[in-house]
Amino acid sequence: MSTHDELDPQMVLLRHGETEWSASGQHTGTTDIDLTAAGEQQAVAAGVWIQRWADERGRGPATVLSSPLRRARRTAALAGFADAPTDADLVEWDYGPAEGRTTAEISAELGREWLVFRDGVNVVPSADERRGEEVEEVAARAARVLARVEPTLQEGEDVVLVAHGHLLRVLVTQWLGLDPHLGARFELGTAAISLLGYGHGLRTVEGWNLPPGR
Repeated sequence: MSTHDELDPQMVLLRHGETEWSASGQHTGTTDIDLTAAGEQQAVAAGVWIQRWADERGRGPATVLSSPLRRARRTAALAGFADAPTDADLVEWDYGPAEGRTTAEISAELGREWLVFRDGVNVVPSADERRGEEVEEVAARAARVLARVEPTLQEGEDVVLVAHGHLLRVLVTQWLGLDPHLGARFELGTAAISLLGYGHGLRTVEGWNLPPGR
């Protein structure tokens, strides 16, 4: 088999387009919410970007996977991947008691600055005692996704994953072998595109948080 550098496999990460909650800053985990009209336009633009990327490489992706939540599936469809299989491990972080709430609201309730990657979601008071995922649990899911697509990349083929902001920020830490809390350092806008690959025998980030309209 040739080396990764000769085959140059890449993995495209696509965050879903804008929703009402992403626009307002509300944490949207398992709530199954639709894209806004602007989010649909973003998804179409992302599809144009990915098609141009594929044309330049002379091949389409061998594997495309989407989160099963509507906002991701709709983004995948508008980007040209209507038939993409879903993978439950690509679902967004289950925020539990932080679901639907903004960082400012939670910080005010706790009386201090709250950061989800540092503090987690289970420090938030819960009326029904519902717990969310710890970041390590999200990382375990992301690692399972990477294990499933690694054979495709090892064959020199490309992969596209359509998912959610925090899940993808955790996934890049697992790609790089970092602490999942460092996902806080990887900002990711709606419908943003990122590229992961290989260089000199190492897993690399080849592009991050690229706007779909460029």
